[in-house]
Amino acid sequence: MLAYILRRLGAGVLLLAIISLVTFAIFYIVPRLAGRTTEQLAAMYVGRAPTPEAIQATIDRLGLDEPIPLQYWEFVRGIFMGAEYRFGRQIVECNAPCLGYSFQDYTEVWPTILDRLPVTVSLAIGASVIWLIAGIGVGVVSAIKKGSWFDRVAMGVALGGVSLPIFFTGLIALAFLSYQWGIFPDVGYVPFTESPADWAYHLVLPWFTLAFLHAALYARLTRAGMLETMSEDYIRTARAKGLPERRVVMKHGLRPTLTPILTIFGLDLGLVLGGAVVTEQVFSLNGIGRYAVVAIASSDLPVILGVTLVGAVFIVLANLVVDLLYAWIDPRVRI
Repeated sequence: MLAYILRRLGAGVLLLAIISLVTFAIFYIVPRLAGRTTEQLAAMYVGRAPTPEAIQATIDRLGLDEPIPLQYWEFVRGIFMGAEYRFGRQIVECNAPCLGYSFQDYTEVWPTILDRLPVTVSLAIGASVIWLIAGIGVGVVSAIKKGSWFDRVAMGVALGGVSLPIFFTGLIALAFLSYQWGIFPDVGYVPFTESPADWAYHLVLPWFTLAFLHAALYARLTRAGMLETMSEDYIRTARAKGLPERRVVMKHGLRPTLTPILTIFGLDLGLVLGGAVVTEQVFSLNGIGRYAVVAIASSDLPVILGVTLVGAVFIVLANLVVDLLYAWIDPRVRI
């Protein structure tokens, strides 16, 4: 087991290095291959209506006129050791990990992401717990009671959940549950350290809106996997041995079904941790996703670059956890 964990950790580190190289290429090399000059590339980091002086200053700060290998080295060195940016006679230090510096609002990207990270993590963890429990639970019951009214209603609702986008269900929930009936607050976020009850109260609506989409998919996948597993010979053997039906379903039927569920859960959780863009925008939550939307609208490329790297790290870490859970669910994976 230890050797398996070390192999997965090594693969994760290698993958992060490849992601840093690919991300650097997307933001620094691909525009040049598309025909952009150094001045045009620098203008992308300045923002809208840049002046020639601001463009030249950005070239000097980022070293865009240096060789590409040197630029990548400075990019990686900034992440681990920090960087310095010169504004005339003033030198601004970007402390490690330096994921970029916004030349539009003159702030470091990483501290801003840290300030917004609790919002995104709170949204992601709460919604993921809801969609995992609800999706798997509904899928198991639907498979056991195949063809019943519960199965038909649950799969009909699941089909609607998969089909309806979050910006539709979120706005409908806000219109009725917040604006018309006043059951939940419309916008806002309360830190967990200030009041756990208000924290959960303000996030209930975003949680269930985000979870509705994913729970519907998990319910359909769980039902399909359970129907296939429960028809296997070893299930009939377990029943013939006199094992309780609950143990047959939960241990022998559900456990093999969880492998594809974990695969999708790792990807979904990593994507949501990287920024639930639509949900944060609908409910006016100042998380990482909304931070990226504002940066894209204002062409603030250092912020976009930083959020991209953070999102990639979350996806890699989530899939690393999934790989370790594989070894617990199916010991054959360790070989």
